[in-house]
Formats: sequence, C-alpha cells, structure tokens
Amino acid sequence: MAWLVLVISGFLETAWAIALDRSAGLSRLLPSVVFVVTLVLSMAGLAYALRDIPVGTGYAVWVGIGAVGTALVGMLVLGESASLPRILCLLLVIAGVVGLKIFH
Repeated sequence: MAWLVLVISGFLETAWAIALDRSAGLSRLLPSVVFVVTLVLSMAGLAYALRDIPVGTGYAVWVGIGAVGTALVGMLVLGESASLPRILCLLLVIAGVVGLKIFH
C-alpha cells in the first residue's frame, strides 16, 4: 500500500508543479487553489509512505516521478523542447526510480 500511495503522491507532485506554473506567481485563483490542494495531498501521501519506505528511497522515487511527470507535461502539453538528449535524460531518471524500487 505504501508504494501505491507514494506513486500517486508523485503524480500529485506533477499536478502541483504545473498548477504553480499556471498560477502566475499565485496571482490566479483556480490554479493557486489546485496548487495548494495537490501540494498538501502529495506531502501527506509522501508522509504516509515514509512510514514503511526508507526516507532516501521514498523521497527519491517521489521526486523522480514528479520531475519526469512535470517534464513530460511540459514537452507534450506546454510546448517545451522534446529533444532526444532531454528524453534520454528522463529515461535515466526513470531507470533510477525503478532501480530504487527493485533494490529496496
């Protein structure tokens, strides 16, 4: 259960990062509310998962999922560069996250 909550919390990290960007410095109400709600849920999920998962592993997986998710949304939705080197770097992050799970 802890791993499932951790993965969901990683996706919520992506949501709050995108909402923070869309909030224009917390000056737009709806994206700011989405940011706060998803941030709190993401942190609460991370806290729950860390009861059973070591902090180094849990935090790295949470950040990795959030970073890869945010970069993918940036590339696929927000028009950021999707160059081969960027994609290869994201694959390395994914490999690291999978490795942390396998060797937990």
